[in-house]
Amino acid sequence: MPETPHPGGAQGASLSDARTTSAGSFRFVCPRILIFLCFPVGYAAVFMVPVLSCQPKEYKTNGGQCCPTCNKGTVVQRDCTAFSGTQCRSCEMGTFMNQPNGLYNCFPCTACDTGHGLFVKQNCTATTDTVCDVLNGYYCKGLTDSNRCSLAEKHSQCEAGQRIKEPGTSRSDTVCEDCQPGFFSKDGVNCTGWKTCSESQIKVEEGSSTSDVVCGSASRHRYVFISSVVLFL
Repeated sequence: MPETPHPGGAQGASLSDARTTSAGSFRFVCPRILIFLCFPVGYAAVFMVPVLSCQPKEYKTNGGQCCPTCNKGTVVQRDCTAFSGTQCRSCEMGTFMNQPNGLYNCFPCTACDTGHGLFVKQNCTATTDTVCDVLNGYYCKGLTDSNRCSLAEKHSQCEAGQRIKEPGTSRSDTVCEDCQPGFFSKDGVNCTGWKTCSESQIKVEEGSSTSDVVCGSASRHRYVFISSVVLFL
């Protein structure tokens, strides 16, 4: 007696063999024609065989099912089912998603705080975060994992008696150093050598790291000295 052909032909058999059933954190494959025979075995296997990790372009749902990921700029609106794929939704204004994902919420865009020395170098899009950079006179003190600035501070001001050894940049603070002996600085920018009194002058006040030598007229001081001696006599 001829064998009764399988309903749906080869195509039906192929679809049946490819059917995947999920339960908890486990899954098993069962041909549709043996569904009633396999269920008892399948449920027994649920507690014995763990689900393999999802493929690179898949994510695992809370129920342990592997679903296709959403593209950049979108996140999951509804997990996939046995009859439909993952439903994704676009990120709203002020949010972004920069990678394929199985997340349900987009990331909030970074705000560049002008009050802390930052400005918007590149606006946030659905697929990229805001790029902040530092204003003039500031340097970046905090970098994110993507090498973007998240915190800035004003460049340090060198004090009197110091000079600027290295000017501040957008990525580094000002470097100061003390003036060498014989030099002074009033404004903390450059060190200037002490003046040398001429032969007709005398040193009235010694120089320091913050002030220059003070010179006075030698003849005037000599006259004052002689007058004092005469009055004393």
